[in-house]
Amino acid sequence: MPHRVTELYCIMPIANVASVMVHGILSHDEAARLSHADISLAEVQKRREQKSVPGGLRLHEYANLYFCARSPMMYRRQGERERLCVLLVDRRLLESPGIVLSTGNAASDYSRFLSSPAGLQEIAWDDVFADYWTDENPLKQMRKKSAKCAEVLVPHCVKPCFITGAYVSCTTGRDALLATGFELPITINPDVFFG
Repeated sequence: MPHRVTELYCIMPIANVASVMVHGILSHDEAARLSHADISLAEVQKRREQKSVPGGLRLHEYANLYFCARSPMMYRRQGERERLCVLLVDRRLLESPGIVLSTGNAASDYSRFLSSPAGLQEIAWDDVFADYWTDENPLKQMRKKSAKCAEVLVPHCVKPCFITGAYVSCTTGRDALLATGFELPITINPDVFFG
Protein backbone atom coordinates (compact mmCIF):
# COMPACT_ATOMS: atom_id res chain seq x y z
CA MET A 1 0.00 0.00 0.00
CA PRO A 2 1.43 3.44 -0.85
CA HIS A 3 2.95 4.97 2.26
CA ARG A 4 1.16 8.26 1.53
CA VAL A 5 -2.25 6.76 2.33
CA THR A 6 -2.33 7.14 6.09
CA GLU A 7 -6.11 7.35 6.44
CA LEU A 8 -9.28 7.88 4.41
CA TYR A 9 -11.72 10.79 4.66
CA CYS A 10 -15.41 11.62 4.61
CA ILE A 11 -16.61 15.24 4.53
CA MET A 12 -19.61 15.37 6.81
CA PRO A 13 -22.02 17.92 8.29
CA ILE A 14 -21.45 17.92 12.04
CA ALA A 15 -25.24 17.62 12.42
CA ASN A 16 -25.03 14.05 11.02
CA VAL A 17 -22.23 12.75 13.22
CA ALA A 18 -24.35 11.35 16.08
CA SER A 19 -26.28 9.24 13.55
CA VAL A 20 -23.08 8.21 11.75
CA MET A 21 -21.58 6.90 14.98
CA VAL A 22 -24.61 4.59 15.28
CA HIS A 23 -25.35 3.66 11.65
CA GLY A 24 -21.97 4.25 9.97
CA ILE A 25 -21.09 6.32 6.91
CA LEU A 26 -23.91 5.37 4.59
CA SER A 27 -24.34 5.16 0.84
CA HIS A 28 -26.61 7.76 -0.77
CA ASP A 29 -29.44 5.20 -0.97
CA GLU A 30 -29.06 4.10 2.66
CA ALA A 31 -28.79 7.69 3.93
CA ALA A 32 -32.03 8.58 2.10
CA ARG A 33 -33.88 6.39 4.62
CA LEU A 34 -32.77 8.59 7.54
CA SER A 35 -33.23 12.26 8.31
CA HIS A 36 -29.90 13.97 7.58
CA ALA A 37 -28.22 17.18 6.43
CA ASP A 38 -27.08 16.94 2.80
CA ILE A 39 -24.14 18.94 1.43
CA SER A 40 -23.86 17.08 -1.86
CA LEU A 41 -24.17 18.94 -5.14
CA ALA A 42 -27.41 18.19 -7.01
CA GLU A 43 -25.77 18.16 -10.45
CA VAL A 44 -23.14 15.67 -9.27
CA GLN A 45 -25.77 13.45 -7.64
CA LYS A 46 -27.71 13.31 -10.92
CA ARG A 47 -24.61 11.95 -12.67
CA ARG A 48 -23.90 9.50 -9.85
CA GLU A 49 -27.50 8.28 -9.87
CA GLN A 50 -27.12 7.09 -13.49
CA LYS A 51 -23.74 5.42 -13.11
CA SER A 52 -22.71 1.93 -12.01
CA VAL A 53 -19.39 0.28 -11.33
CA PRO A 54 -18.79 -2.34 -14.07
CA GLY A 55 -19.64 -5.70 -12.51
CA GLY A 56 -20.62 -3.93 -9.28
CA LEU A 57 -23.29 -1.75 -7.74
CA ARG A 58 -24.75 1.61 -8.70
CA LEU A 59 -22.67 4.52 -7.33
CA HIS A 60 -25.54 5.45 -5.01
CA GLU A 61 -25.19 2.04 -3.37
CA TYR A 62 -21.63 2.79 -2.22
CA ALA A 63 -20.50 4.93 0.69
CA ASN A 64 -17.73 7.08 -0.74
CA LEU A 65 -14.51 8.25 0.88
CA TYR A 66 -11.64 10.41 -0.34
CA PHE A 67 -7.90 9.80 -0.19
CA CYS A 68 -7.47 13.55 0.38
CA ALA A 69 -10.01 15.71 2.22
CA ARG A 70 -8.62 18.98 0.83
CA SER A 71 -10.59 18.51 -2.34
CA PRO A 72 -12.68 20.44 -4.88
CA MET A 73 -15.76 19.39 -2.85
CA MET A 74 -14.30 20.99 0.27
CA TYR A 75 -13.30 24.06 -1.72
CA ARG A 76 -16.92 24.47 -2.88
CA ARG A 77 -18.11 24.21 0.74
CA GLN A 78 -15.43 26.32 2.44
CA GLY A 79 -18.02 28.96 3.40
CA GLU A 80 -19.72 26.30 5.53
CA ARG A 81 -16.54 25.09 7.24
CA GLU A 82 -17.72 25.77 10.80
CA ARG A 83 -20.60 23.30 10.40
CA LEU A 84 -18.51 20.61 8.68
CA CYS A 85 -16.04 18.02 9.87
CA VAL A 86 -13.91 15.43 8.14
CA LEU A 87 -14.29 11.96 9.60
CA LEU A 88 -11.05 9.97 9.58
CA VAL A 89 -11.35 6.34 8.51
CA ASP A 90 -8.81 3.60 9.13
CA ARG A 91 -6.99 2.72 5.91
CA ARG A 92 -7.27 -0.99 6.75
CA LEU A 93 -10.78 -0.66 5.31
CA LEU A 94 -9.07 -0.87 1.89
CA GLU A 95 -8.48 -4.57 2.48
CA SER A 96 -12.17 -5.36 3.04
CA PRO A 97 -14.09 -7.39 0.42
CA GLY A 98 -15.99 -5.50 -2.26
CA ILE A 99 -14.05 -2.22 -2.00
CA VAL A 100 -13.72 -0.42 -5.33
CA LEU A 101 -11.32 2.44 -6.11
CA SER A 102 -11.84 5.14 -8.71
CA THR A 103 -8.89 6.91 -10.33
CA GLY A 104 -10.81 10.20 -10.14
CA ASN A 105 -14.26 11.43 -9.27
CA ALA A 106 -16.40 8.32 -9.65
CA ALA A 107 -19.05 10.29 -11.59
CA SER A 108 -16.52 11.28 -14.26
CA ASP A 109 -16.61 9.51 -17.59
CA TYR A 110 -12.81 9.41 -17.53
CA SER A 111 -12.30 7.66 -14.20
CA ARG A 112 -11.47 3.98 -14.09
CA PHE A 113 -12.73 1.57 -11.45
CA LEU A 114 -10.23 -0.77 -9.81
CA SER A 115 -10.30 -3.47 -7.17
CA SER A 116 -8.71 -2.72 -3.82
CA PRO A 117 -5.98 -2.95 -2.68
CA ALA A 118 -4.26 -3.93 -5.96
CA GLY A 119 -5.64 -0.89 -7.78
CA LEU A 120 -3.84 1.52 -5.46
CA GLN A 121 -0.86 1.31 -7.83
CA GLU A 122 -2.96 2.97 -10.56
CA ILE A 123 -3.87 6.12 -8.61
CA ALA A 124 -2.07 9.39 -9.57
CA TRP A 125 -0.83 10.12 -6.04
CA ASP A 126 0.98 13.35 -6.92
CA ASP A 127 -2.32 14.78 -8.18
CA VAL A 128 -4.33 13.38 -5.27
CA PHE A 129 -2.06 14.96 -2.66
CA ALA A 130 -1.31 18.24 -4.49
CA ASP A 131 -2.49 21.34 -2.61
CA TYR A 132 -4.20 22.66 -5.75
CA TRP A 133 -5.46 21.26 -9.04
CA THR A 134 -5.25 24.40 -11.17
CA ASP A 135 -3.30 24.45 -14.43
CA GLU A 136 -2.92 26.88 -17.35
CA ASN A 137 -3.97 24.09 -19.69
CA PRO A 138 -7.76 23.54 -19.25
CA LEU A 139 -7.54 19.84 -20.13
CA LYS A 140 -4.75 19.24 -17.62
CA GLN A 141 -6.72 21.14 -15.00
CA MET A 142 -9.79 18.96 -15.62
CA ARG A 143 -7.67 15.81 -15.28
CA LYS A 144 -5.96 17.06 -12.10
CA LYS A 145 -9.28 18.11 -10.55
CA SER A 146 -10.81 14.71 -11.22
CA ALA A 147 -7.72 12.86 -9.92
CA LYS A 148 -7.79 14.97 -6.75
CA CYS A 149 -11.22 13.42 -6.12
CA ALA A 150 -10.12 9.78 -6.41
CA GLU A 151 -12.51 7.74 -4.29
CA VAL A 152 -12.84 4.64 -2.19
CA LEU A 153 -16.27 3.08 -2.77
CA VAL A 154 -17.56 0.92 0.06
CA PRO A 155 -20.66 -1.22 -0.51
CA HIS A 156 -23.60 0.24 1.44
CA CYS A 157 -21.86 1.36 4.64
CA VAL A 158 -18.58 2.13 6.41
CA LYS A 159 -19.06 0.64 9.87
CA PRO A 160 -18.50 3.04 12.79
CA CYS A 161 -15.64 0.88 14.10
CA PHE A 162 -13.49 2.12 11.17
CA ILE A 163 -13.88 5.80 12.21
CA THR A 164 -10.80 6.90 14.14
CA GLY A 165 -11.26 10.64 14.68
CA ALA A 166 -12.14 13.91 13.00
CA TYR A 167 -10.75 17.15 11.64
CA VAL A 168 -12.54 20.43 12.21
CA SER A 169 -11.67 23.92 10.96
CA CYS A 170 -11.78 25.83 14.26
CA THR A 171 -12.80 25.80 17.93
CA THR A 172 -16.43 26.48 16.94
CA GLY A 173 -16.44 23.28 14.90
CA ARG A 174 -14.71 21.36 17.67
CA ASP A 175 -17.28 22.51 20.24
CA ALA A 176 -20.16 21.62 17.91
CA LEU A 177 -18.68 18.17 17.30
CA LEU A 178 -18.15 17.57 21.01
CA ALA A 179 -21.79 18.56 21.59
CA THR A 180 -22.88 15.59 19.43
CA GLY A 181 -21.24 13.21 21.92
CA PHE A 182 -18.29 12.45 19.62
CA GLU A 183 -15.62 10.79 21.79
CA LEU A 184 -12.82 10.13 19.30
CA PRO A 185 -9.79 12.43 18.83
CA ILE A 186 -10.57 15.79 17.23
CA THR A 187 -7.88 17.84 15.48
CA ILE A 188 -8.27 21.47 14.45
CA ASN A 189 -6.84 21.54 10.93
CA PRO A 190 -7.90 24.74 9.08
CA ASP A 191 -5.74 23.90 6.03
CA VAL A 192 -7.99 20.97 5.09
CA PHE A 193 -10.95 23.39 5.03
CA PHE A 194 -9.11 26.05 2.97
CA GLY A 195 -9.11 28.25 6.08
